[in-house]
Amino acid sequence: MLTHRLATTDDLDSLRDVMALAIAELQKGFLDEGQIAASRAVMGLDTQLIADGSYFIIEDDGEIAGCGGWSRRATLYGGDHSTSLRDPALLDPATDAARIRAMYTHPAHVRKGVGRLIMALCEQAARDAGFARAEMMATLSGEPLYRACGYSPIEHVDTPGANGVAVPIIRMGKVLEDN
Repeated sequence: MLTHRLATTDDLDSLRDVMALAIAELQKGFLDEGQIAASRAVMGLDTQLIADGSYFIIEDDGEIAGCGGWSRRATLYGGDHSTSLRDPALLDPATDAARIRAMYTHPAHVRKGVGRLIMALCEQAARDAGFARAEMMATLSGEPLYRACGYSPIEHVDTPGANGVAVPIIRMGKVLEDN
């Protein structure tokens, strides 16, 4: 049975492990090996989300099945190590879109509703904070889930990864409907 909770700093090592597995395994078939390796420069853990209390962990019988969060900050994507992508400025819910961030599913837990649960939690929290829209930068492997959750592509981007290899990602958005 899937349960959820907010991540804490005690979870950092476990979260990094899940993210590394997800990047290595779930990008196959969407990116080549060079792009997967390069993507680690732009993907990963953003501890600001944990500090802000907006990063969820989904567990299945006590094991981390997935994680993801939302943010009221301007950073659209990237981990702690991708400093050029980070912008801690607070967004205005009246004019800006909340950010859906750092979504990862453990490869052993795909197709179990983990991603949809994270999306529902993030969208509800963003609505509760007054946001009417949400945006994200999606990986190619995540795009089908996000489309199924009502997100539409805004723009396709080739972001610089490691070793000069471009990593394709998609900026996607959605109007957050009231429940």
